[in-house]
Amino acid sequence: MNTPNKLTLARMIATPIFMAVMLIDFPYHYLISFVLFIAASLTDMIDGKMARKYNMVTDFGKFMDPLADKMLTTSAYLGFMFIYGKGTLSWQIVVITFIVLFREFAVSSIRLVAVTAGGKVVAANMWGKCKTVSQMVGIIFALGVYAFNEIIAISGGSFALHLDTVIIALFWLSAVLCVISGAIYIWGGRQYIANAK
Repeated sequence: MNTPNKLTLARMIATPIFMAVMLIDFPYHYLISFVLFIAASLTDMIDGKMARKYNMVTDFGKFMDPLADKMLTTSAYLGFMFIYGKGTLSWQIVVITFIVLFREFAVSSIRLVAVTAGGKVVAANMWGKCKTVSQMVGIIFALGVYAFNEIIAISGGSFALHLDTVIIALFWLSAVLCVISGAIYIWGGRQYIANAK
């Protein structure tokens, strides 16, 4: 197994650790989850560049790299569903998470059909990459806000950032890109669906 694929597997392994740290209440857990998510996100950038630069692109990487991204970002959305609980923004987080999950299941299904029906591994396209980047930026921003407020609270300060509106706006942007990129994947994979047995 080459290095880019090892980085992809590392991102997958890091996902449940990140989610546990995000949800378990202990001092600086938001700060640690913030750092973990950034580190995991960086492996996505590094493994892709390394695979292309050193000609280490594999079918395994084409299939598993987007799947690792889905696991990481979806775990964060599920974590935010828990954090927001029954607050005023909870229904928006639920809807956004549903859109993300629906899109990811649909696209993953098409990619599986493409492999079985056409023997073709469908790599992530530019819209899918834009969707992933927007998700990671929004999640990093949200975790950064929570980490900042956590540090201030632990240090005894009274100041806190109230940026839930910005966080939700970034999440909605990602949801819109989910719909657009998902529709493009479905349209592009229609021939595999039609030929499936």
